Amino acid sequence: MPRLTPPRARLTTRNYARGWSAIGLGGLLLVFTGCATPGPNHAYVASRAQNPVLDLRPGHSALAVPTFLSPANTLYGIAYDPFTDHLFLRIFPGNFIRVIDRPAGKIKRSFTVEGLPAGSGDLAIRSSDRHLFFAHPVLPAVVESTLYGRFVRTLALTDLLQPPAGIAYDQRHDHLLILSSGELAEVVTYDLAGKRLNAVTLDRKVSRRSLAYDSVADEFYCRLSEEAALGVFNRQGHWQRSIPLPPADERGEFIDVGARSLLRLF
Repeated sequence: MPRLTPPRARLTTRNYARGWSAIGLGGLLLVFTGCATPGPNHAYVASRAQNPVLDLRPGHSALAVPTFLSPANTLYGIAYDPFTDHLFLRIFPGNFIRVIDRPAGKIKRSFTVEGLPAGSGDLAIRSSDRHLFFAHPVLPAVVESTLYGRFVRTLALTDLLQPPAGIAYDQRHDHLLILSSGELAEVVTYDLAGKRLNAVTLDRKVSRRSLAYDSVADEFYCRLSEEAALGVFNRQGHWQRSIPLPPADERGEFIDVGARSLLRLF
């Protein structure tokens, strides 16, 4: 199969992000171009403790995904890549990444991110090239790296006064989404030059630790502060529904969402 050029690869993955289904001839084209096709949307939640990531499957009980954390490990954030069905774990001291093959339940690889200072912070992944974006632990900025941890740049975010409380990626528009750590819970949209484009205020109290975004449904996910659940908000910041967390469980500090792929890319 001929190698995809960057423009074709970008188009292929963005078609996925927009939720296009593999049907008929279109489905054959997606197979032969190597594109993942979307299945049901899943939410993934985790905590700092030595617990597995929970896969909150629609219509089913939660499924545990092992993290292989030792008692000395602290989890700082998670990101989910729907194309490979891999979970990326940000682990103490914060620049160390472990990749979990979710279907196999095994460690795929581990690496250290060049140029990322030690410290906690959320992370997100871009579908088109699977670059990773990390909330900077001390600056109002994000650090971008390649899929294998090679440093790309540190991107300063205009008009942000504190480090990002949460970060997600809008796959359809190539925008960064930042959960602010100020008095009000705001989700701020930035372009890839770090320019502030717009902001919405969430109308329920949320934890200021992680943000996830469904690029197909245009919905934000945050851990609710006054309910053992994830809150789902529309693009205007209005609460739409809650996804309950398992009883007596403190998971949900770190969140990501993604449609389960019917094909996997490697």
